[in-house]
Amino acid sequence: MGSAVAQCPHGITSHSTGNLGQKKLGYSSRCSKFPCQLDFARFGLLHQGSSAASSSDHSTEFGRRINAVPDMDDMFWDKVPTPLLDMVENPIHLKNLSVQELKELASEIRSELSCIMSEKPNSLKASLAVVELTIAIHHVFHAPVDKILWDVGEQTYAHKILTGRRALMRMMRQKNGLSSFTSRFESEYDSFGTGHGCNSVSAGLGMAIARDIKGKRDRVVTVISNATTLAGQVYEAMSNAGYLDSNMIVILNDSRRSLHPKIEQEPKTSITALSSTLIKIQSSSFFKGITKRIGRGMHELAAKFDEYARGMIGPQGSTLFEELGLYYIGPVDGHNLEDLICVLQQVSSLDSMGPVLIHVITEDNHQDAECNEKIEADNPQEVLSAGYDDSVSSSVQTRTYSDCLVDSLLMEAEKHKDIVLVHAGMEMEPSFQVLQETFADRFFDVGMAEQHAVTFSAGLSRGGLRPFCIIPSTFLQRAYDQVVHDVDRQKIPVRFVITSAGLVGNSGPVYCGAFDVTFMSCLPNMIVMAPSDEDELVDMVATAAQIDDRPVCFRYPRGAIVRTDHFMHPGIPLEIGKGRVLVEGKEVALLGYGAMVQNCLKAQALLSRLGIEVTVADARFCKPLDTELLTLLCENHKFLITVEEGSIGGFASHVAQFIALNGHLDGTVKVMNIRNFHFW
Repeated sequence: MGSAVAQCPHGITSHSTGNLGQKKLGYSSRCSKFPCQLDFARFGLLHQGSSAASSSDHSTEFGRRINAVPDMDDMFWDKVPTPLLDMVENPIHLKNLSVQELKELASEIRSELSCIMSEKPNSLKASLAVVELTIAIHHVFHAPVDKILWDVGEQTYAHKILTGRRALMRMMRQKNGLSSFTSRFESEYDSFGTGHGCNSVSAGLGMAIARDIKGKRDRVVTVISNATTLAGQVYEAMSNAGYLDSNMIVILNDSRRSLHPKIEQEPKTSITALSSTLIKIQSSSFFKGITKRIGRGMHELAAKFDEYARGMIGPQGSTLFEELGLYYIGPVDGHNLEDLICVLQQVSSLDSMGPVLIHVITEDNHQDAECNEKIEADNPQEVLSAGYDDSVSSSVQTRTYSDCLVDSLLMEAEKHKDIVLVHAGMEMEPSFQVLQETFADRFFDVGMAEQHAVTFSAGLSRGGLRPFCIIPSTFLQRAYDQVVHDVDRQKIPVRFVITSAGLVGNSGPVYCGAFDVTFMSCLPNMIVMAPSDEDELVDMVATAAQIDDRPVCFRYPRGAIVRTDHFMHPGIPLEIGKGRVLVEGKEVALLGYGAMVQNCLKAQALLSRLGIEVTVADARFCKPLDTELLTLLCENHKFLITVEEGSIGGFASHVAQFIALNGHLDGTVKVMNIRNFHFW
C-alpha cells in the first residue's frame, strides 16, 4: 500500500510512494498555478449537505466503501502527461479556461481514457466521441445546480473524470468501485441514474416541470444517442415536452451508428462554414424570439418561415422533432468546441425557449488513432497485452452458452425452414452475428425496441412462422406488457430465449437478470424452463421448436459452458414438465433450477467426501412443475433444499406453493431455499 496527499494554494503538488515490483516508486509533479487542494484520503463523491440529501443513507454507505486510499501501485502507470486535466477537480475549474485550453483538455481526456480503459473490455467509442460535447456542457452549465442527464452510461466516462472521479476510474465495474453508468448514489453531478437508455428525456421533463412549479430557474439538459432513439419512450417524452412547452434542452449525439447498413453507407451530414454560421444565428435569442414579438398573424407566418428555414439547413428527417414540438437546432459539429459553446450559451440564455433539440454530429473514432499511437509508443507492452485479449484465436477462447445456442438454432433451422430469429437489446453478442450472416433474410435485429420485438414476433407467429425472440433478461422487463397481452393471453407460440440470466459479473445491477423467472412463471399459458448445462440448452431449443400451441421461454446465464470438449449433439425434445434425478442420496435433497444445478453437484461432491450422501435433482421446468418428482423427494427425504438464481417469487415459490397445497408440510420434510439474490 502507499499513500498520496496533494495540497498547495498556488499549484498542484503530489507526493506518493508505493512498491512497483522491487522498485520504490516516487512521484512528484507541479503544474499550473491554480487554487486547488486535493487529499486522496478524503476523496468524496457526494459532498455533505449537498442537494442529494435525500439519498444520504445510500451515498454515505457508498462513500464508506470508496473513500479509502487507492493502492498507489495501481494508480501510477506510464501515460501521456495531462497538465490541464491535473488541474480539474470538478466542473467549476472549466469556467475560466480558454477555448484553446479546452481543446488541449479534450486531447488529454482522450489520452487518459485510452490509457485507463486499455486493460478493460468495455468499448470506449461512445465516450471518446462526446469528449468535446461533455467539456462544452460543463463549461456552459452549472452542475449540479443545473441538471445534466445522460441516456446511456457508455457516454459518461469523460463526465465522470470531470466530476471528481478520475482517481477511481480504474475501479470501474469492480467490487466497491465506480458504476459504468451514472448513479445518484455515486455523485451529486449524476442527476438521474441511467439504466437501459431512453429515460433521460422523460426524467428531464419531470425535473423541468417540478422546477417551474417551484419557481426555480435552473437548466435541464439531457443527452441522448442514436441507439436510444430506437426506443418509443423517447418520442413519447418529446411529444409531451412539446405539449407542455417547458424549458429544457435535448442534445442528440448523432454518431451515425445505425442498425441499417444502407443508412451508414450514405454520405454523412456535412457541416460547412456557412451552415455553422446559420446554426449560431438560429440559436440566438434574437432569431428565436423575433417570432414571439410580432403580431398574431405575422407571428404564425414568421414561425412557419422559421421552421421552413431550419428544415432547409437541417438534414433529412430533422422536421420530425419540429412536429413533436421541439425547436430544432443543427446539425452542430460535435468536435468543434467554439460552435458547441456558442450554441449552448445562446440556448441557455433564452428565458422562454420551450423544449429545444440540438443535433450534434460526432465521430466514434475522432482522434482515436492519434491517441492510440501515443499510447503504443509510450507503452508497447501494455498495448500488446491489451490487444491480445481481442485477438485470441477461437481455439483458445472459452465457449459460451450463446455459442451453443447459435449452433443449436442453426441445426433446428435446417430442419424447420420456417424458423425466424428476432433480436432486441442494447447490443448484439458476437455469437449472434453468425446467425445474422447465415440467415440474413430470417434474422431481425431491432435494437432497443423490445416492446416492438415481442409483438413483431407474435405477428410472425400468426403469419405461420416459428419465431425465436432473443432478449437479455433485464431488457425483457421493458416488454412485459406485450408479453402478457400480445403473446400469452392469446396463446401465440413465441419462443423467448432469455439471455444473460442471473448474475452478470462486472456489468452490475443494470444488466442483472434477476426477475425473469418470477414474472414469466406467473403467466397462465407460458411454459418456463431453464437448462442445467449446454446439453439441456440444445434439447430445450429443440423442445421450443416443437411447441406450436402456446408460448415458451427458457433462460441461460452469461459465461462459459460446463464441458470443455465442445461436442454438440442433435437436440432431443424434452417431455414438458418433467425433471430428473442426477444423484441418489439419503435424507437431504438438493433441487436445482437452471445453472444452479451445477452448484448442487459441486456441493454433493464435497459432502460425499465427508460421508454425507445427498440427492441432487434437476427440475428443468419451473412451470409446469414436475409434481411427481417433488412428491418423491418430499416422501423420501427429511430436508428439501431448492437452489435457484433469481428473486423472490420464482422457482422456490412455486415449489413451496405446491408442497403447502398438497399437504407435504404435514409430514416430516423441511423445506429451505437458497437464492443468489438475497436482497430481492
